[in-house]
Amino acid sequence: MKEIKKYVVVGGGTAGWLSANLLAAQLKDMPTHSVTLIESPTIPIIGVGEGTVPSIRKTLQKIGLPETTLFQECDATFKQSIKFVNWLDKHRHGKNNAYHHLFDYPFPFGENLADFWLAEGKGEHFADMVSFQGKCCDEHKAPKLITHPEYQGVSDYAYHFDAHKFAGVLAKHAMENFGVEHIRANVINLKQSVCGNIEQLVLDNGAVVDLDMVIDCSGFSSYILGQQLAVPFISKSDQLFINRALTVQVPYTSEVSLPPYTISTAHQFGWIWDIGLTTRRGVGLVYDDSLTNKETAYAKLARYLGRDPEQYTVRDIPMPVGVREKVWVNNCVAIGLSQGFVEPLEATAILLADFSANLLCNKLPRFADELPAIATQFNERVAHAWLRVLDFVKLHYCISDRQDSEFWRKNRSADSIPDSLKQRLELWRYAPPGGDDFMTKFEVFDVENYLYVLYGMKYGTRSKALSGAEIKRLSQQVAQVREVALQQCQSLPSHNQLLALIQRHGMHKV
Repeated sequence: MKEIKKYVVVGGGTAGWLSANLLAAQLKDMPTHSVTLIESPTIPIIGVGEGTVPSIRKTLQKIGLPETTLFQECDATFKQSIKFVNWLDKHRHGKNNAYHHLFDYPFPFGENLADFWLAEGKGEHFADMVSFQGKCCDEHKAPKLITHPEYQGVSDYAYHFDAHKFAGVLAKHAMENFGVEHIRANVINLKQSVCGNIEQLVLDNGAVVDLDMVIDCSGFSSYILGQQLAVPFISKSDQLFINRALTVQVPYTSEVSLPPYTISTAHQFGWIWDIGLTTRRGVGLVYDDSLTNKETAYAKLARYLGRDPEQYTVRDIPMPVGVREKVWVNNCVAIGLSQGFVEPLEATAILLADFSANLLCNKLPRFADELPAIATQFNERVAHAWLRVLDFVKLHYCISDRQDSEFWRKNRSADSIPDSLKQRLELWRYAPPGGDDFMTKFEVFDVENYLYVLYGMKYGTRSKALSGAEIKRLSQQVAQVREVALQQCQSLPSHNQLLALIQRHGMHKV
């Protein structure tokens, strides 16, 4: 019976090095096992994924990466929200209408306040009624004090960071702390056993690498799973129409107050992300290239920046939206862009890579005969996660009341909305989302995410008749949220202040 001892990751970047760290951490007490990462010296990483969600903190803690390192070496800033600007009709909701998709749980006293907001509170932003975090974001406050230990704070948070520097930090950590072997070469062929398992990878430097299991993190090319194993790519371009990005890194010309959130500004044929790092902004305009040409998109980006982006390096990145039919075949597992891709809304690229790598490590087979059963379950879990990610991203478009262009009208067409999302939206016409609408821990996006987006975008759920006693009790809860918001805005440092303190002193170790 063949024991699985040699793990090889093909491809670097965030997905590759995150996978290598998690695997090596899982196997650290097994000296007969090894993790090797093969990285191309000629193919650059995509490196536009600069936003994360809070689950990344648990992963970085698991591999033992100091949070201080992230801020001191990756130009990192805190992310507490995504602020959506102009995702609604400006004539009905005002120019620069906006809402926050916060990271704090929206049940401040363990009770869903959505019914109260629907019945009594629509004059106030939903996020402000259920959490103090929105007010702190608007005032550019940090989510913690310098005295808080690493990975802890008063609010839930994630990060923005330079993706290239983050990959470098992960690489250094994997090699120095876990002994991961790093090979700089291109994989040009592979050799399989009679049953189809990959046994060797052939490199362009003449070397042959033996392995028991391979993790394909080769990016959009999906070299192992897609090209060599011929697993089909299932396009989702009939549901999500964004398929191209123009990205640019914009240096600061003066000192600025750094927002502790990602800004997502909708336009007539897509949207623009704007992420503030400590040294620069990362800006990307995404669009549907079947409705808009590159020249028009470029002009829109220039107007947003208020300057000609040609003075910087503008990258033009095609973005095929979809997922592989299976992501685990024989002894090969795809993680990251080789698995699939959904447009950058809601930071799903790193989220799904993180989710998949953790799920793999929780299910590592010991012997080769375990592979088929574990692969079947893994494929089911990941397919469900992808379904829910596609639903959640589509939600932002299909409930928007914008009709000022073909792009927005196309996104509201019934045939572009997945049946699974249609069923939920029909249910939520009569009652707000609740915990029992989300049946598994593999949902990826849960009730709190849907509440923030649905009611940030004024979704028309029927309001429930509340008793006088209920209104009184819930009004008191909302009043407490407002009071805490004032207190936290007074006690928390500004985002800039905390970042400066971390640069000088670091954070307290747990």
